Amino acid sequence: MAKSNQNKFDPIESASAVSTFRSDDERWTAVVERDSAAEGLFFYSVRTTGVYCRPSCAARLPRRENVRFHASCAAAETAGFRACKRCRPNEAALAERQAAAVTQACRLIETAAEMPALDTLATAVGMSRFHFHRVFKSFTGLTPKTYAVAHRSDRIREQLARNSKVTDAIYDAGYNSSGRFYATSAKVLGMTPRDFRAGGDGASIRFAAGECSLGSILVAASEKGICAILLGDDPGILVHDLQDRFAQATLLGGDAEFEQWMAKVVGFVDAPQLGLDLPLDVRGTAFQQRVWQALGEIPIGSTASYAQIAKRIGSPKAVRAVAQACAANRLAVAIPCHRVVRNDGALSGYRWGVERKRALLEYEAAL
Repeated sequence: MAKSNQNKFDPIESASAVSTFRSDDERWTAVVERDSAAEGLFFYSVRTTGVYCRPSCAARLPRRENVRFHASCAAAETAGFRACKRCRPNEAALAERQAAAVTQACRLIETAAEMPALDTLATAVGMSRFHFHRVFKSFTGLTPKTYAVAHRSDRIREQLARNSKVTDAIYDAGYNSSGRFYATSAKVLGMTPRDFRAGGDGASIRFAAGECSLGSILVAASEKGICAILLGDDPGILVHDLQDRFAQATLLGGDAEFEQWMAKVVGFVDAPQLGLDLPLDVRGTAFQQRVWQALGEIPIGSTASYAQIAKRIGSPKAVRAVAQACAANRLAVAIPCHRVVRNDGALSGYRWGVERKRALLEYEAAL
């Protein structure tokens, strides 16, 4: 990978570098910088105003000689101070209140027969239209409309599996006309509704299983390109995983041409610095693809935290959604979700096992 990418991500701070805010000097620095990392660890009061605040309060910075620090809201109130009306330190943190509002909006979208208007959602959670739209996207990585489309796509998949008639499934999923659904069915399902109900009947997927430095590997490809690179301990289990994805698809053993693709993928797993010059059939939501693209920009030998990835794609509060997108990745190593770690640098879960993740990172770090 080109060296120009080497500084795209900031280095992860070590646990020892994170301030514990034990001294008044550290606490004052946090107040000056409005450091959100100090949330809940202490509060400060201002003698001249008689109020106490969160460290991240956006109010005008007080003079240092007028400030006292307190371990809790109760301690500040016992000392005679009242809660700031701006940062509301005696209530849930702003991020928690916003998360609750977004959760409420998601439930409204999921239970509504039709997509609620943006104004309706904003009013329901007590926000302005513009502010709600910005907060919702910040937490989920999606606009309310895109979230609604994704949820309806999941519903149509469920209903197609349950209903004997495609038309019934369309209406039960919340579409008010079959024409409206069929206009986008290929994009939503990746195939026609009838083929989807048949478990991918008519789709042809070539595959081959073998061994690599990380254990068993299965490579599968659609007409568009490589659609799965699966790792594990047992090739049979990997084949079952592929079959579960397309229960009735035509699974074809790899021919001589595909065996060359298989060899390239195995070689790439063992030597990622060489790159993978093969087409990929990347299937995922718009948000997942944004995450996966950001993963591909992490230089070999480097790592990034889930929070850094969320910030990189412009959704700094969507850390959990980033983790879910990493877990949904079916293209091991090609989409390098193994390069994502926790904020303290520790390894987190990995679809194909933490030990494989550790081995990949150790190998890449030595390159």
